[in-house]
Amino acid sequence: MTAEQAPVLIGAGQVTQRDVSPERSLGPLELMVEAARLAAADARIGEQVLRAIDSIAVVNTIAWHYGNAPRLLAEQLGAQPREEIYTALGGNTPQSLVNQTAAKIAAGRVRLALLAGAEAFYSYRRARRAGVTLPWISGGEGSPTSVGDTRPGTSDHEVVHGLQAPVQIYPLFENAQRAAAGLDITAHRERLGSLCSRFTRIAAANPYAWFRTPRSAQEITTPTAVNRLIGFPYTKYMNAVLDVDQSAAVLMTSAAHARALGIPRERWVYLWGSGEGTDRWFISERRNYFTSPALRVAGERALAAAGVGVDRIRHFDLYSCFPAAVQLAAAMLGVGAGDERPLTVTGGLPYAGGPGSNYSMHAIATMMDCLRADPAAVGLVTALGWYVTKHAVGVYAAAEPPAPWRATEPYDDALAPSAGDAAPPLAAEAAGRARIETYTVMHHRDGAPVRGLVIGRLDADGRRFLANTPEDRAVLEGLMAAEGVGRPGRVMVHDGLNRFEP
Repeated sequence: MTAEQAPVLIGAGQVTQRDVSPERSLGPLELMVEAARLAAADARIGEQVLRAIDSIAVVNTIAWHYGNAPRLLAEQLGAQPREEIYTALGGNTPQSLVNQTAAKIAAGRVRLALLAGAEAFYSYRRARRAGVTLPWISGGEGSPTSVGDTRPGTSDHEVVHGLQAPVQIYPLFENAQRAAAGLDITAHRERLGSLCSRFTRIAAANPYAWFRTPRSAQEITTPTAVNRLIGFPYTKYMNAVLDVDQSAAVLMTSAAHARALGIPRERWVYLWGSGEGTDRWFISERRNYFTSPALRVAGERALAAAGVGVDRIRHFDLYSCFPAAVQLAAAMLGVGAGDERPLTVTGGLPYAGGPGSNYSMHAIATMMDCLRADPAAVGLVTALGWYVTKHAVGVYAAAEPPAPWRATEPYDDALAPSAGDAAPPLAAEAAGRARIETYTVMHHRDGAPVRGLVIGRLDADGRRFLANTPEDRAVLEGLMAAEGVGRPGRVMVHDGLNRFEP
């Protein structure tokens, strides 16, 4: 591949809709139209260039369903693309789309691409509460090409034991990471507060952030009526916020076509390297809850393709639906706990906003601004889908890459287990002495603990099991007061479900 075929991002647009009544609000499609027009303006070219787009990809939208969102978006922009793409659900998809589109551009199969996504949960929920009929466009003829894995993120066995939603599952990773790091609960709480406080300060400086309020570590970690505990150890301020109206879009082309379009060289941002990977699909199948082999390999491949080490990265945006995701990504990339480099450019999903699957499009758009302002720097974005399941990584820079761009093959952890690294077998019905492998305690809206969720191991044969604890407040508070990982007890089948009693 020649330097002229190198894929470049030439424009980005972001929209945050606030303080608009539901009947006057823009829906996801209309927000994407606005973001696309802003991306053209950001590239320093007129909106007429959008009519020349030959590939449109739209990230899965949850708040509003369309028959063919890429077709509707193309019609609104006056484009007639040869390729219409719609993704599966998953926060990995924006970065994955960039990676896939780059390969097509380098191969000459795509000339000018628009990648876009949006959510409008905030207006949708307010309209539902007020009984307002939203004026948003829907429909769209034809069927777009579907990309991405559409399997549900959890198994039936996980669901019946309460392991279904992100607020239930990510605390399991967090508590496992705490135990693996050898931190006590107080030290761990301080680490979480420090990490999240730094994110809020970055969000406060981000004009597109949903929450622009810097918060102290103590404010974030202290449970209150407003900042209640949800899944131990996470308070509300540590959880991604889906209730936003936000959109982001980027334009991609080749270096040669960017030059032909007259786009100023200082607007270009190159994708230096990329990597993707999938961990074992269901969380009950994982080797452990404090590493991600697929993310580690995806990061290694992206950095190797870029020809740089992680020490060369100046700007990071590590996917941040919950603190566990940030810390795990840092560890898999080789970024130490004491590293002072900021780990987000936006402020992260709990503060900048978590618009469904499209958060990382905002991260990429913001990263473009960072690198244009710091042209000697290199940036890295990680994107994550489901429960530390699907991963995509991109390495970016404003400078021309040191080596020709090349695609990397996706890594599937389920297909490439290392010797001695197999996950323990799962006991659907478990009985006998056992120990906690990881756990969380879920809370009611009034702040009261209501149920413990446990992943454990049987003493007799090491098999893994999923279980709930008794709904005993003393037991639940005990699991939050002192380390529960490794705690012994007994598991039994109770009313058709496994129950663990510490």
